[in-house]
Amino acid sequence: MQTIDMAESGLRELNSTLQAQAEQTNQTDWEIVNTRGSHAVAVGLDAPIDVTIRGSTGYYCAGMNKQATVRVKGSAGPGVAENMMSGTVIIDGDASQYAGATGHGGLLVIKGNASSRCGISMKGIDIVVHGNIGHMSAFMAQSGNLVVLGDAGDALGDSLYEARLFVRGSVKSLGADCEEKEMRPEHLEILRDLLERSGADASPEEFKRYGSARKLYNFNIDNASAY
Repeated sequence: MQTIDMAESGLRELNSTLQAQAEQTNQTDWEIVNTRGSHAVAVGLDAPIDVTIRGSTGYYCAGMNKQATVRVKGSAGPGVAENMMSGTVIIDGDASQYAGATGHGGLLVIKGNASSRCGISMKGIDIVVHGNIGHMSAFMAQSGNLVVLGDAGDALGDSLYEARLFVRGSVKSLGADCEEKEMRPEHLEILRDLLERSGADASPEEFKRYGSARKLYNFNIDNASAY
C-alpha cells in the first residue's frame, strides 16, 4: 500500500499523484493520512484504484470520480462525490449537504446521515444512505436511485424527473410533483441489489417508492400554482 501523509505532501501533489495512475498499474492500494478536513481530496480520479482516507474531509471529496473506490474513514463535508461518473465512494460517517450532486453514475454509500439536498440533480448515480437525509433531497433528480434506510426531511423529490426514491422511514413532506408510487417486482430487485452492494441490513419490502407525478414536464396553466 502506498501512503501519502498530507502533513508532508500538499493537496496539489496528492491529487496529481492519484490522477496520474493509469488503467494498468500495480500501485492499486493507496492510503491518505492527516487530511485534517482538507477540501477537494482525491478528486478527478480515473483509474481502478482503491483509496482509503483516514480522517474527515472538507468540501468536494472524491468529486468527479471515475473507476476508483474511495473510502472515507470519517465524515465528509459538502458536495462529496459531486459529479461522480463511476466507481464507488463510501463514507463511514456522516455527509454534509448536497452529497452526490449531479452524479452521472457509480455508487455513493453514506453509512451515517446526509444533510440537505442529498442527490440534488442526480443524473444516474446510485446513492444509499444508512441513516437520515435532510430537506430538499433529490431536488430535480433526473435519473438513478436514492435509497434511504432512515427518514427523509421536507420537500423530498421536489421537481423530480425520472429518478427512483426508496425510503424505509418516514417522509416529512413531498416536494412539488413527487408522489408515492407502486413498488413493483422490478423495483424490489433494484433495491435488493443496492442494499446488498452497500452492506445495508434491510429488506426491500420495508421500503416505499416515490417518483414523479409527471405534471410539471410541460407548462400547464392548471398547475401554475405548483411552479
